[in-house]
Amino acid sequence: EQGVRRYGFHGLSYQYILQSLQRHSQRAHQRLLLAHLGNGASLCAVREGKSLATTMGFSALDGLMMGTRSGTIDPGVLLFLLEQGWSHDRLERLLYKESGLLGVSGISADVRRLRQSTEPAAQEALALFTHRVVREAGAMTACLQGLDVLAFSGGIGEHDAVLRVEVCQALAWMGIKLDAKRNQAARGDAVVPVHAPDSRIEVWVIPTDEGRVAAQQALAWLEQQTAAE
Repeated sequence: EQGVRRYGFHGLSYQYILQSLQRHSQRAHQRLLLAHLGNGASLCAVREGKSLATTMGFSALDGLMMGTRSGTIDPGVLLFLLEQGWSHDRLERLLYKESGLLGVSGISADVRRLRQSTEPAAQEALALFTHRVVREAGAMTACLQGLDVLAFSGGIGEHDAVLRVEVCQALAWMGIKLDAKRNQAARGDAVVPVHAPDSRIEVWVIPTDEGRVAAQQALAWLEQQTAAE
């Protein structure tokens, strides 16, 4: 009645990643876990080309820890802060602008800067970010009842080889094995498989292009309008 529903976000990115997989992997129609990891971050479970689950919900705050956004948080915390006299604007600023990697580290929302830092808070922020990705990846895999392909995208997913190692090591029980050299060389400038030959699950690094998908959709709409005239 209030228009509240689980929308999910990063749809353009996931469409582009799926299209890329369809061109490069024979498993693209199977069980896919797509990871858009950037300043905004989410996971999407896809089977037979259709989204089954996503970590984001009604808003872009939900799900994974992000650059400055909190990700999933106990609603009781918000009620508590309201009882403490926090205003709507202050809560909104905290959740959208002062949380996530920036909030935990107290240093930066930029993973590159946190990797260079020796501060314990920076390491804690990175570890928590990875933990949240791994935890949600497990939930998405359960929704899919197994996994055939894992794809990393977004600014962090494409460029941070360390994150990919940590996530895949934590998910090694699924049968994921990385090719260390390929993973280290992947820098988001091409669609690259980074799994080892004996990995049960394919792992890809795929540079996303949301603008291209938006342009394609706009062009298709214009062509439909022209044809209808």
